[in-house]
Amino acid sequence: MNRVLKIGLRSSTIIAAYILLAGCAGQQDNAERLPGSNPIITDAFTADPAPLVVGDTVYLYTTHDIATGDVLYAMNDWLVYSSKDLRHWQAHGPAMREADFSWAEANNSAWAAQAVEKDGKFYFYAPVKHKEPDRGFAIGVGVSDSPTGPFVDARGSALVTNSMTTVGRDYDQDIDPTVFIDDDGTPWLMWGHFTCFLVKLKPNMTELDGEIRTIELPDFTEGPWLFKREGRYYLAYATIDEDNPGNERIAYAMAPAITGPWEYKGLITGEARNSFTIHPGIIEFKDQWYFFYHDAQLTIGDLKPATGRRAVAVEYMDFNPDGTIRPITQTDAGISGEPGS
Repeated sequence: MNRVLKIGLRSSTIIAAYILLAGCAGQQDNAERLPGSNPIITDAFTADPAPLVVGDTVYLYTTHDIATGDVLYAMNDWLVYSSKDLRHWQAHGPAMREADFSWAEANNSAWAAQAVEKDGKFYFYAPVKHKEPDRGFAIGVGVSDSPTGPFVDARGSALVTNSMTTVGRDYDQDIDPTVFIDDDGTPWLMWGHFTCFLVKLKPNMTELDGEIRTIELPDFTEGPWLFKREGRYYLAYATIDEDNPGNERIAYAMAPAITGPWEYKGLITGEARNSFTIHPGIIEFKDQWYFFYHDAQLTIGDLKPATGRRAVAVEYMDFNPDGTIRPITQTDAGISGEPGS
């Protein structure tokens, strides 16, 4: 049975209004774009950023939308980029395709994924629709000797299936995996859509180690992202306010342990421009923290900005003395200037 982990009461000081989106901040035409301006990836429609630091390089894994016309989303592979300064990005093509999972339906269901490194190998956790009879989304895991792939199915079967998570929604609740390896080497997998799931992984990274738990978070929607700073655990996630519904925003909670208790702390940033969804990716790189997300402001050729044609962006992220996160304003300038400029 799933064990419910209680979260602290909602903070009485929730950000009252959506954070203003600085659409006019640092606006530049394409010919004058400074390195580090948003969006940072302009050669394809990308979303759901998952950055990974490996030495002096950041690898960025994204979903890849090829939808045209009135189609909202059409994603059948995951792209990977690399950078040594977060301002200049090299494309490496697909890291993996949904068809690489033989048990998947392979019908444009390559949604938000994340890669991690352990013991010199790279593991890629990705949601795709499962073939019958275990219908619905499932989570697979790929493995590679290189952060750019190609990744291959490490199990030959799904790591998490719809039949394993009977709490909450049916069919599409097993999406948006995030993987966190603690200081003692223990790996954890978190995921979910309107229900947040957590489970320990075995050291081989390809098997579950214990029961699947559920974590209660205010207005949890999807897109969890785990990280740790100065002994505190952080959980960022996409949220829709049930009392004031609209597009997704990014909220966060903090805890003394990965299993909780989690205390809601408020919003990191508000709605993404022109996009119903928003997805966090958070890293520390060369002593600076960064917040990755997506919006839908990019034009490529004849394809104009549309809700489903998203593009990855990045902003500086800073903390208050008590460890809470300073609210982030989304900008066109991105990280083209110095922090605090």
